[in-house]
Amino acid sequence: MSAFEGILFAEIISTIFYTFFGLFLLLACWWLIEAVTPFSLRKELEEEKNIAIAVVMGALFIALAVIISAVLRS
Repeated sequence: MSAFEGILFAEIISTIFYTFFGLFLLLACWWLIEAVTPFSLRKELEEEKNIAIAVVMGALFIALAVIISAVLRS
């Protein structure tokens, strides 16, 4: 195995690891938000079709993804 192949393999492994780590952090944030809110977000989104909560949660997850991405890049 050449040095280039070793570096490439290490990059692929670290990319896979950090992808799953970032997804884990996003899921942990979802569970935390679900636990803190006084109502069920899942019920509001799926049954009540509350567009306002969907927009807020989408914006929140985009913000969290940007923050997690910045942390993992540094």
